[in-house]
Amino acid sequence: MSLAGSWRAELRKLLLVLAASGVLGWATGFTLEMLCLGLFVLTGIWLWQLWLMRRWLEDPNQAPPESAGIWGLVYDTIYGLQRENREARGRLQSTVDYLRSSFASMHDGVLILTQSGAIEWSNDAAQGLLGLDYPRDRGQPVLNLLRWPVFHEYFLKGDFQQPLQLPSASNSRQILQVEITTFAGGDFLLFFRDVTRVVQMERMRRDFVGNVSHELRTPLTVFKGYLDTLSSSELFEDVRFKKAAGQMDLQVQRMENLLTDLLWLSRIETVSEDRETNAVNMVAMLQELKEELGSSHPERLVVLELETRETVSGNYRELRSAVSNLVINALKYSGEEEPVRISWVREDDSLVLHVADSGVGIEQQHISRITERFYRVDESRNARTGGTGLGLAIVKHVAVSHRAELTIDSEPGRGSRFSLHFPLT
Repeated sequence: MSLAGSWRAELRKLLLVLAASGVLGWATGFTLEMLCLGLFVLTGIWLWQLWLMRRWLEDPNQAPPESAGIWGLVYDTIYGLQRENREARGRLQSTVDYLRSSFASMHDGVLILTQSGAIEWSNDAAQGLLGLDYPRDRGQPVLNLLRWPVFHEYFLKGDFQQPLQLPSASNSRQILQVEITTFAGGDFLLFFRDVTRVVQMERMRRDFVGNVSHELRTPLTVFKGYLDTLSSSELFEDVRFKKAAGQMDLQVQRMENLLTDLLWLSRIETVSEDRETNAVNMVAMLQELKEELGSSHPERLVVLELETRETVSGNYRELRSAVSNLVINALKYSGEEEPVRISWVREDDSLVLHVADSGVGIEQQHISRITERFYRVDESRNARTGGTGLGLAIVKHVAVSHRAELTIDSEPGRGSRFSLHFPLT
């Protein structure tokens, strides 16, 4: 029976009781008393049904009470909802058990925290890496058990876009990386990964590049000095020697440019996060850069389009290096008659620097890798322009350190546009 039909049946039953009570009262001369008695009996039946429902709801595992009419429909509806709820909980529990089983087999440490930051679950790897004791620590605030001040600041700040590196609790030489995500309306999922080897290899690479660059600079300076001395002597007046000296000087210059870029890249990579930052006047920087290019490239046209005078919080030298690399690249890879356009604009919630040219352009398969160190789109073109393959790597690193995004739009034969998007906040 439908809900509407049950209500109609219950209403007919109520009217029938009132009619029978009224007839019986009229026959006996106690009409009001008999109507009250009828309502009292009907109310008692409803109260009895409510008591049965309460007893059943206290123990839902038992069978629902047997009843007809509206009460039978109510029992059936509640029983159906309970069954659907049990099935949904079973599916959810099965999913949770599967995820926990998967997390338990991982070598990375996994913690599940409640919205308040209390430990809900931990796998064995997290216990070994963090020194936890699960399940004894279940319900304990994670900030009471993991006592790194930098982790406390990171967790309470709530900005989990970048992972955090910190030393292991059991081994100071071990470096852990923690990544935090939120799920289920506010709970936290923490991944702790041992990145000691990666950090050591990156440190070795930076040390190697820095040391080799410093060691090569001295003999290269000596070599260039003697080459300049010999070039000015009578011995090199011969055409054959002049050509050889010119080629040697060109290669020395390329080596010096490479070492300069390597040393600068090594320097900005080793700068700590708390490096000095100021409000950088991008308009003044771009105007100064244009004046310098007017001296070094007097035949080239550089167009400035300044739509805003807003500043960027960052390191002046690093930003200057990134912008200079973009502009020099645009000059190198575009024709002498083609202008290079530099724009400083505000777009939505960011400040954007555009450097556009109408040069040879870049094919799409190279764009994803062009910011890698020493990556070259065209070996012969790189040799012609004298590039080191480090300019865009420097730009990308400066962008990341300033929380900016580097985007590249290019089409072969129509030029390229490199853009740095700086967040307003």
